[in-house]
Formats: sequence, structure tokens, C-alpha cells
Amino acid sequence: MKIQDIIFLIIFVLVLLKRDSRLSTVTGIICLILSIPLFAAWIFFTAQHLVWYAAAFFLLSIILLLRNK
Repeated sequence: MKIQDIIFLIIFVLVLLKRDSRLSTVTGIICLILSIPLFAAWIFFTAQHLVWYAAAFFLLSIILLLRNK
């Protein structure tokens, strides 16, 4: 496990414990914004992981929204 994976897990658990779908969505958007310069600099491994992390945050947001309704 790399440091970025550990940081992702910590942030993911904190967002999960907070149970806020809006925070999860914003965190996913931040991951996507951070991946754009990495793709431009041809740092594909980290950028690809950030896109996967964003997808996980968006999925968490959808699950939280469906759970609340």
C-alpha cells in the first residue's frame, strides 16, 4: 500500500462516519481536479488512482442519498 492509498482510506472512513453526501461529492470533485495536472504531466499511476478514489466517493454519496430516502 502506498501513502496515497492510506490517506484515501483515512479520508474515506472520516467521510463515511460523518454520513454527509455533500461532503463525499465535494471530496470526489477535489480528487478529479487534482488528477487533471497529473494527467497533463504524464503521471498516470497517481492520476488514475485519484479518478478511482473520486468514483468511490461518488458511489458513497449515492449510497448515502439512497439510504436517507
